[in-house]
Amino acid sequence: MRFTPQFLDELRARLPVSEVVGKRVKLKRAGKEWKGLSPFHQEKTPSFTVNDQKGFYHDFSSNKHGDIISFVMETEGVGFPEAVERLASMAGMQLPAVTPDAARHEQRRKTLYDVMDLAAKFFADTLTSRAGAKARGYLADRGISPATQLQFRMGYAPGERFALKEHLGKLGIPVEDMVEAGLLIAGDDIPVPYDRFRDRVMFPITDARNRVIAFGGRALEKDVPAKYLNSPETPLFHKGDNLYNLATARQATHDGAPLIVAEGYVDVIALVTTGFVGAVAPLGTALTENQLALLWKMADEPILCFDGDGAGKRAAFRAADLALPHLKPGKSLRFALLPEGQDPDDLARTGGRAAIEEVIGLAKPLAEVLWSREIEGGGFSTPERRAALEARINELTNSIRDEVVRRYYRQDFSERLRNAFAPQGSYQGGGGGYRGGGFRGQSQTGFGGESGRRFQPRAPFVPGAVGGGPGRGGLSTAQRTINRSPYQVASPQLAGSSVMRGQRSALSRREALILLSLLHHPWLLHDHLEEVAALELAHPEAIKLRAGIIGAFSNYSHTDDPAAEAARLRASLDKNGYSEQIQKVERSLTTKNVWGAHPGAATEDVLATWHQLVALHRQWHSLLRELKDAELALGQDSSDQNLNWLRDVKARLAEVDGLEALIEGFGESSGRFQRTS
Repeated sequence: MRFTPQFLDELRARLPVSEVVGKRVKLKRAGKEWKGLSPFHQEKTPSFTVNDQKGFYHDFSSNKHGDIISFVMETEGVGFPEAVERLASMAGMQLPAVTPDAARHEQRRKTLYDVMDLAAKFFADTLTSRAGAKARGYLADRGISPATQLQFRMGYAPGERFALKEHLGKLGIPVEDMVEAGLLIAGDDIPVPYDRFRDRVMFPITDARNRVIAFGGRALEKDVPAKYLNSPETPLFHKGDNLYNLATARQATHDGAPLIVAEGYVDVIALVTTGFVGAVAPLGTALTENQLALLWKMADEPILCFDGDGAGKRAAFRAADLALPHLKPGKSLRFALLPEGQDPDDLARTGGRAAIEEVIGLAKPLAEVLWSREIEGGGFSTPERRAALEARINELTNSIRDEVVRRYYRQDFSERLRNAFAPQGSYQGGGGGYRGGGFRGQSQTGFGGESGRRFQPRAPFVPGAVGGGPGRGGLSTAQRTINRSPYQVASPQLAGSSVMRGQRSALSRREALILLSLLHHPWLLHDHLEEVAALELAHPEAIKLRAGIIGAFSNYSHTDDPAAEAARLRASLDKNGYSEQIQKVERSLTTKNVWGAHPGAATEDVLATWHQLVALHRQWHSLLRELKDAELALGQDSSDQNLNWLRDVKARLAEVDGLEALIEGFGESSGRFQRTS
């Protein structure tokens, strides 16, 4: 443990809370305490208190409470070790080292930080000298003002082979230190080490504490092999673990700025100078896992801003693939693709802040970028190609490690697939049956894909009054079950919504299939009568017809001929006034894909269809009751736990809808694969 309890206690003792807080908050004495405006929320009346005797602060507006260490962590967006280091520096305390080796290593790093700082000063001074005229001209052409050059500590590395080496040597820096810091090129086959950066505009790369740890150099001559050259890996610099402009962006995002990831140094500078101070860039490589983790520490949904060309699209897709396994609830990416042939620097110079804002405002979510890639340029006119698309989508979602996020991605892509292959205006029924095979996945979004309507599970509906059919017979238990109202929704607003009114006015596909199965195959009632009576039906007409079917079934003589029995049932229902309900059921199903519900189906197919329908129907109503409980709980306590419960129930309702399509696969025994519909 580097920071012992004794060290932390001494640190707290040396620094009064009011002294640390007072650097950010204007405090006024109030008895034994201090008071001020909250640094965490906008307020007009002070609700922030500091007590030096007890060593803590408390913010009544946000209920945040802590000591000097937590205050620095909260207000400066740093971790525990860095907060302690900053406070120790303020208190004039020497940081403890765990071991002698660690102390030597830390001292070595401090030496290299000094070397890098001296190099940065040399490059900056050279840029402003006569030797830097060409570099200043290049920067002027890029619209980078002298003030911006100073802000980013930009510089120029002279073209001479030993310019930096000689300068640092005069300051007493050993050649070994210059080599270890990555400033010189050395090796067994190089008798005299020489400057790594020559005739280049220099961009200092800093760490989270704004210390120079590396450089990026942009060549000024066209025939140079490497347009951009970065420092090599050193004890200070690991290019996959850092981001350009990290320190500034971390503070900016902590203060509420959006986090934008560009591709290069000049792009970041252009974004910052147009007002997007939370801009960063990878360091000469594609985005890495460690850089992604850094981004998610600063923002839940960083915006990746790529050039509007093929390379920019490929970079976006690589980043999407990288992020997918690591997604967590609330942690994702958004993607902004610039106009063709432009990068953020071009756009900022031609269109200013408004142009950048427009592009950022059109940023697409990760799911849409992945979907766009999978459908881009694809032809899906055959079942095999559609199956291949679905297989690729499943492979993508399976790579997501978090179970909850994986489930929602499956839900989202399932809906996109359904929408993509539904012919416009000819969707048949509530979950099964399409006529034709038109693909509707292409639209103008900047990534070549559709925006994708979010899948919403069916809302719970309020059953109407139970219809009193004329059925007769001694089935008092069954009839009592039929007349039971299954539930009421918890939310009056939901019950009165247009969505709910639509549910009450339309007979659901599942209920229609259940009733159609009974009309065409009344022999099901011999073994499933009580099951039929116990089913929770929601539509008043469905309840009424179910009662009529049971009543009629109990009052006519049965035969071993299924077709004759179905005809006898239909005649009895027509005679007793159920023709309107039967027609409503038949009109609500405009597809014949569910073979087991139609006349002439084989017994095996009828039973398979029936069991699947009943199982899904029971599961659906069970989830609706749970939805009611979740709505009630959220209404009483709007906690994240209750909100997540509600979302989870809705997701499971969506999965039940997705499983309904399996019913269409039944029918092999009836010869569905030998016939054409």
